[in-house]
Amino acid sequence: MRGVLSRRVRIVAWSGWLLLFLQQAADAWLYQMPWIIWLGKLLPLLIFLPGMCRDNLRSYIWLCFVCLLYFIAQVERLFAQPGHPLVVVGTIAVVTLFTAAMLYVRWRARELRDVSAREIETGEKCHE
Repeated sequence: MRGVLSRRVRIVAWSGWLLLFLQQAADAWLYQMPWIIWLGKLLPLLIFLPGMCRDNLRSYIWLCFVCLLYFIAQVERLFAQPGHPLVVVGTIAVVTLFTAAMLYVRWRARELRDVSAREIETGEKCHE
């Protein structure tokens, strides 16, 4: 059961990541920001992409920390532009990404710990 939950929440985390990435790109494009701002908006998200692809839990943990910075920026924008659709989408995306990544790390770590415990008990390697 845990495996199903962690797979589902991983999909939600990926969806949140993609939505936040697209929102940040759309925001930079809409306001015709210079390339250095594009880099500042998108690079922090792109850094975690290889680790997320390899299912590295540390990447998800650090992504949660970076999400907090995006969250601060989005909340400030919400106060400056209340109800702006792009800002609302970005806020929803960052909250979704943070929550899903946090839950994924928690549930996946438990799965891996259970597999490790079974390997120790039985003395054979389990494949997951």
